[in-house]
Amino acid sequence: MTEPTAIDAAGASAATEIPRQAVSPVGHETMPGRAARPHRRSLLWLGLGALALIGLATYLYVPGFYEVGTDDAYIDAHVVSVGPKVAAYVTALHITDNSAFKAGDLLIELDPRDFQVAVDSAEADLKSAEATVANIEAQLQEQQAVIGQNEAAVEGDRSTLEFAQQELQRYSSLANTGTGTVERMQQAQSDIGQRQAGLQRDLAALAAAKAQVAVLNTQQQQSQAAVERQKAALAQARLNLSYTKIYATEDGTVANKTVEVGNFVQPGQVLFSAVPTFRYVTANYKETQLTHIRPGQAVTIRVDAYPALKLHGHVDSIQRGTGSEFALLPPENATGNFVKVVQRVPIKIVFDDPPAALQSISPGMSVETSIWIADPPRWLRLF
Repeated sequence: MTEPTAIDAAGASAATEIPRQAVSPVGHETMPGRAARPHRRSLLWLGLGALALIGLATYLYVPGFYEVGTDDAYIDAHVVSVGPKVAAYVTALHITDNSAFKAGDLLIELDPRDFQVAVDSAEADLKSAEATVANIEAQLQEQQAVIGQNEAAVEGDRSTLEFAQQELQRYSSLANTGTGTVERMQQAQSDIGQRQAGLQRDLAALAAAKAQVAVLNTQQQQSQAAVERQKAALAQARLNLSYTKIYATEDGTVANKTVEVGNFVQPGQVLFSAVPTFRYVTANYKETQLTHIRPGQAVTIRVDAYPALKLHGHVDSIQRGTGSEFALLPPENATGNFVKVVQRVPIKIVFDDPPAALQSISPGMSVETSIWIADPPRWLRLF
């Protein structure tokens, strides 16, 4: 058997390589399909990105046509600082830190003993003044009797004087005819003088008695004024006594309590703050956002402390004046260089939710508000 030559070996190797070369064209035919797939994926991602951008733009810009919002807002309430009207020691506390109370509940008691003594003293002074009035009224009645007695005496004096004048006429006639004596006539003349003097005395006494009535009337007015003054003093004493018990005027919660049993408190001293159950939102909107805001418009409220809590309300009123206008040091734009700054105007927003939904929020909490200035699509209400 002959051995293979070099030419035969080369031919064999070439024959074995033909199948590999035949596969190559097939591989070259499949390469355009593989390149098309990444191209489609790029287009798909570009489309998804465009849709995402459109959705983001819709979410960010479309609401601006229907609502205006701000994060410069907070929960507010008409917080009342509770303090005493009289100076006294605190004897009892019916409240604790952050406790709730109802209208009419007794909150704090002060030592009432000094004020009770003042009430008792005022009552005694009133009784004394009333006794003075009664005494003067009795004197007036007595004086009327004295006046009547003097008037009767005057009438008696006039009658006696008239009789004396008649006696003088008789005795004068008798003396002229010689029947009577001159002495008797002279005695009759003397009686007339005495009767006239007695009449003048009783007339003077009657005038003095009537003048005394005017004096007593003045004293009666003074005593009645004293009674009214003592009544006012008694009312003030009782009022001061009532101030020793501090009651709640409305439902609320205790906050910032600084009083303890045994403290000596002064009038006007703040003992605690009463936070009422009625709360609202004060939202400071830019003046450029007020164009379409009106009272009564619906508001969506979100509390920073409770992100999942979505509350609803409505615009109650818009303050007539920016916040800076009522600041302690208002701006003076007429002095120095002027830099225009967008001002903010407080807007009061009242909750429409039931009180049970507002129990967890407190004055001072930050919120974000959105005022619906136009009727939005239904889908936009969901955000």
